[in-house]
Amino acid sequence: MPEPFLLRALLAGMGLAIVAAPLGCFVVWRRMAYYGETVAQASLIGVALGLAFSFDLTASVLIVTLAISLLLVVLSRQQVVPFDSLLGLLAHAALAVGVIAASAVRGQQIDLMAFLFGDIFAITTGDLRWIMFGGTAALVALALVWRPLLSLSVHEDLAAAEGLPTERLKLIFVLVMALVVAIAIKIVGALLTIAFLIMPAAAARPLSETPEQMALFAAIFGMLSVVLGLFVSVSFDTPGGPSIVLMLALFFVVSIIPTILRHRG
Repeated sequence: MPEPFLLRALLAGMGLAIVAAPLGCFVVWRRMAYYGETVAQASLIGVALGLAFSFDLTASVLIVTLAISLLLVVLSRQQVVPFDSLLGLLAHAALAVGVIAASAVRGQQIDLMAFLFGDIFAITTGDLRWIMFGGTAALVALALVWRPLLSLSVHEDLAAAEGLPTERLKLIFVLVMALVVAIAIKIVGALLTIAFLIMPAAAARPLSETPEQMALFAAIFGMLSVVLGLFVSVSFDTPGGPSIVLMLALFFVVSIIPTILRHRG
């Protein structure tokens, strides 16, 4: 019988892998990795606020990620600064503010490394509830908008011409991303959350013929990486979150080798 902390880590990782798979596919299709990185790094501000006001950390992170997501939606409409440059500025500024704010909270013994890179073995029963209910809400929302969001990702102008509510779809997408980032922070940390989103999808892309197949393969790669990453972590005393991300990277490398060899041939 596995230790309770190890069982909680396994359940949390598996749950996140399932939720992150379809969302990660859209992040890859819409080329929004830097967008997700900005939201993830801003989550540290939520950690600081939660510590300062003795508030549930996942809830405080969710509030901040939702606020940042809505702010980015508004800023994406301005024409003064290129949006990718703006994302870079905000991502690093948010990270700096979050680290300084978390370090400045008095009366709290905090491990910044755990928030930056995750501490999956510290998952609690409350964290599992967040993953279960938040993850279910994210999956239901994505299922409801799957087809229109897919059309938007393929060709935004054509989707608008067909009468799809493109702005509403974008808003739903960024809100779901904010929710998933909030529940992922404790598992893989602010700096590795976006890797958990894009790596399984990127690994699944060369092997998939349909969008649904890509989401399925991404979930499988994610879950396998959780199992192997936790095994490596326990066996060699390495950090849990980075070990999982390393397994994701290995799956990606293995998945693209056949494609590279075909192109060379």
